[in-house]
Amino acid sequence: MDTPFTRWHASPRRAAAPYSDGQTGEVRIPLSLFCVDENLRDIDLVLSRAEGEDLLEQLRGALNASSETAFTRRPEVVR
Repeated sequence: MDTPFTRWHASPRRAAAPYSDGQTGEVRIPLSLFCVDENLRDIDLVLSRAEGEDLLEQLRGALNASSETAFTRRPEVVR
């Protein structure tokens, strides 16, 4: 079932880097929220230091898995 929320996605905000608060340890990741291709608004994803470290580890695992899969399933040139 297609709902309005199934068409939403977030992307890193252009020209904006993640930053942290040295006092609280929070990590803020600037995002742009889209519905299909329409930019609805800019928001920050706010994570605790522990949540940021956990997300980073999960992303590293996902990137390693996807690169290994892409490498082992690389299409061959047909001549």
